Amino acid sequence: MTTSESNNADLSVVSVIKRVTWIGFWVNAVLMVLKIFFGWYGHSDALVADGVHSLSDFATDLIVLVFVGLAYKHADDSHPYGHGKYETFATLLIAVALLVVAVGLGIGGIRTIMAFIDGSVLPRPDIWTLIVAIVSILAKEYLFRYTVKVGRRINSSSLIANAWHHRSDAISSIATLVGVSASYFLGEQWRILDPVASLLIAVFIVISAIQIGQPAINELLERSLPDDEVMRINDIIKSVKGVKGLHNLRTRRNGHSVMIDCHVKVDPYITVTEGHDIASAVEAKLRDSYGRDTVINIHIEPFKGA
Repeated sequence: MTTSESNNADLSVVSVIKRVTWIGFWVNAVLMVLKIFFGWYGHSDALVADGVHSLSDFATDLIVLVFVGLAYKHADDSHPYGHGKYETFATLLIAVALLVVAVGLGIGGIRTIMAFIDGSVLPRPDIWTLIVAIVSILAKEYLFRYTVKVGRRINSSSLIANAWHHRSDAISSIATLVGVSASYFLGEQWRILDPVASLLIAVFIVISAIQIGQPAINELLERSLPDDEVMRINDIIKSVKGVKGLHNLRTRRNGHSVMIDCHVKVDPYITVTEGHDIASAVEAKLRDSYGRDTVINIHIEPFKGA
């Protein structure tokens, strides 16, 4: 692939990520306004909390839009291994944003529950709170399915993380719907379920943040790829003609790309050119499996027998 083709391919990936993210951005804008307004108007803490969750989606969408262009820039003198960690950093920021939102929602829910226990009468939610919660569930579930499908197709960790943020919002809207429905239909003594729902939303968001943030932390700490992937890479290298063995296989992720270092053993009596050709064949086969952006360092060593 020529440099021009490579640049065009990267621009295409960035364009896809931005298009998907902009769709989510505008859907979140509408849902945020609906949830916060009707939550406030309809006396539902859970729906307001859900609206704040949608507000956090704004931040994560903007993070993806800002960082994705940086992540797909080509390597330069200052970043010889590329800029993939920008995408990892964006993913970690999404997780942190979720945790901050969860803490805020949890504190608010606990305060309302304590006020109810102390004798405060909670107002009955409006019917519109139910309608908005249902619309939110449908919209966010669609966004999740659409975003995660595209994210997996182009292997974008930040897009997949944002998809799970959509799913966490859909789950929180389900909790909102349950809490609001109980408060609306079951009477005054059940209205505590609305702030309880807001507290459950906070728990769901924490779980989602951990699931999103853990892989990003592992990547920033240079953790190896999963064992099954390491075995697969081992098998790919051994399948190349001329490879007699290998050792010191090291792997890690760099944003959307994979990095592989390995010492490959070859016949000690072949020429330097032949050894180089074997290394090139190994690199080509690995890139066929892991993409053209895979960073590969192959060190050729003489095979000295079993």
